[in-house]
Amino acid sequence: MPRAGLYPARPRILVRAADLQFILEADDTGCTGWEGLAMKEWTAITTVKAKPEAVLEVLTDPEACRRWAPIDFDVDGLRTPRLRGGSRAFVTGRLAGRRVGFDVEVHEAVDGRLRLSADGPVGFDVRYDLAPAPEGSEVRASVSVRPTKGLIGRLLAEATNALLAGGALQAAIARIGREAAAAY
Repeated sequence: MPRAGLYPARPRILVRAADLQFILEADDTGCTGWEGLAMKEWTAITTVKAKPEAVLEVLTDPEACRRWAPIDFDVDGLRTPRLRGGSRAFVTGRLAGRRVGFDVEVHEAVDGRLRLSADGPVGFDVRYDLAPAPEGSEVRASVSVRPTKGLIGRLLAEATNALLAGGALQAAIARIGREAAAAY
């Protein structure tokens, strides 16, 4: 049982990067003690200078994803040129110095929403919600990090949380926004 104050409820941090304003939230969704680490959800919200349709185009283009993602990766087994609901792929890359692979399933990629999950040595649930804004689009990105059993899974989950705490999600959204504004 966590001690009071050990896991603060939804801290909010305002971060400025390249003339963009972000709200970063971290949420411990539960603690299971020594048997497993808490799943954490990271959310970043900002406005980018591109329409929601253009942002979704960048989010669902695997080649564009390689340019804005916080880690380098390769995609295998994607049967369509774009991510869409029902798409599946195997993604490999390096996380915390280890070569890792993930089974990725796209649950939804339409109407200003992208939802997908990745299962491997650590699990991810990823969600992008896009809405029109006066200067382009409001982008709300959420990444839930699901630790898996075993030491490697726990270490990779904590390394991922450290990467996200260090601003990787905000940096990715900034790159998405610049690419969407330039390309569409």
